[in-house]
Amino acid sequence: MRPEFVQEQLFRLRSARVHEVEGRGRRAFALFQAAHHAGPLIWILPPRARHLPMLRGLPEGVGQRLHVIRPITEIDLLWTVEEALRSPAVGLVIAEPSSQLSLTAGRRLQLAAETGQTTGVMLIREGQGSNAAETRWHCDPIASTDIASADHDSTLHHWSLNKNKKGTTGSWILHWNGATAAFNLVSEAGQRHHAAEASG
Repeated sequence: MRPEFVQEQLFRLRSARVHEVEGRGRRAFALFQAAHHAGPLIWILPPRARHLPMLRGLPEGVGQRLHVIRPITEIDLLWTVEEALRSPAVGLVIAEPSSQLSLTAGRRLQLAAETGQTTGVMLIREGQGSNAAETRWHCDPIASTDIASADHDSTLHHWSLNKNKKGTTGSWILHWNGATAAFNLVSEAGQRHHAAEASG
């Protein structure tokens, strides 16, 4: 099996399901997924969101497909997420709930994703996930000094898959510059594999 194909599959989220991401690098993970999903992208922000996605800083091809929604209340946010997931025209739904997801809310979102055959990514605070989530990731940026041969790069990420209903878990360090869909896996010794271009 081609190494590039293996790398592509590592971070491919199962469609028709909702996934959760926590950690300081959760937005970077969401942008990575946006770069690897075709079609319209819906990003639903909490009512008091202080920072909006900057169009000029998004990966190539994402800004033109991105629709940002900021509901008034948390109830409105969950309703908006559910409706977006039900739409078969949407490629990816990203949402940032402010409070913990109940099991009931999590199940409703999963059912909506199944109906629309859509992929959902919930950016949560640590400990605020739902047991209904298909997978849960923990993502953090890595300072360049943490890996000796990282060439003083500021685009290293540590992504851990801590929950997976349909497979194994794992932990990876990768280099992704945030501009394109291409990425490099980094070994513990700091040696990079060949770049992989994942399809959406």
